[in-house]
Amino acid sequence: MSLTRPDPPPDPVRQLSLFGTEAADPSVADLAGLLAGPGEVHRMGRTARLSIAVDAAWRVHVLVGELAQRGFAASWEPTGDQRYAVRTSYVTTLAPLATAWLAGGVKHPPTHFHLNGRRLRLWLAAAGSADESGLLLRLGGDDQPWWPVVRAALAVVGLPAALLEAEAGGPAYRISGRRRLARLAELVGDRPPTAPPALWPPPPA
Repeated sequence: MSLTRPDPPPDPVRQLSLFGTEAADPSVADLAGLLAGPGEVHRMGRTARLSIAVDAAWRVHVLVGELAQRGFAASWEPTGDQRYAVRTSYVTTLAPLATAWLAGGVKHPPTHFHLNGRRLRLWLAAAGSADESGLLLRLGGDDQPWWPVVRAALAVVGLPAALLEAEAGGPAYRISGRRRLARLAELVGDRPPTAPPALWPPPPA
């Protein structure tokens, strides 16, 4: 009687995170990651447009590519203050996102808002930065009333974060500590080739 060797146990390092970038295909819902930060969505009739201002050309390239993966052609232009405006056209496919995020024309997270790897990847690519203590996920300056909602969503995916006030270089949520940065790396996936290494969490060793 021949014995077959049992399959080795799965490598925990290679297991797909329930919330990671590989857990699902890219979708329109991922764009909520931009809205968790300084992104904006605007309605016009039965259509909507997504826009965000970024501070570096590499972010433009990454975001244009990410939007294309989700079926959106994006345009961009310099804003005159060493920043770039990235925006989609007004399209009907963004209307549900606008409906979920706009209350009386004001941006607000929908009920049961949550974060996952793809949403965090977009947020980090658009508005991530670094300081001596960790990585920062920048927030919209006018969104202060619901920052706690975003903070709670970060905690749910294993990223408890400290609020960095505007006077200290924010507003942003800071992710710090080796374990939390490793968790962020697990969630957001590989660094885009154009992103500076200092602005992306290194993969776990």
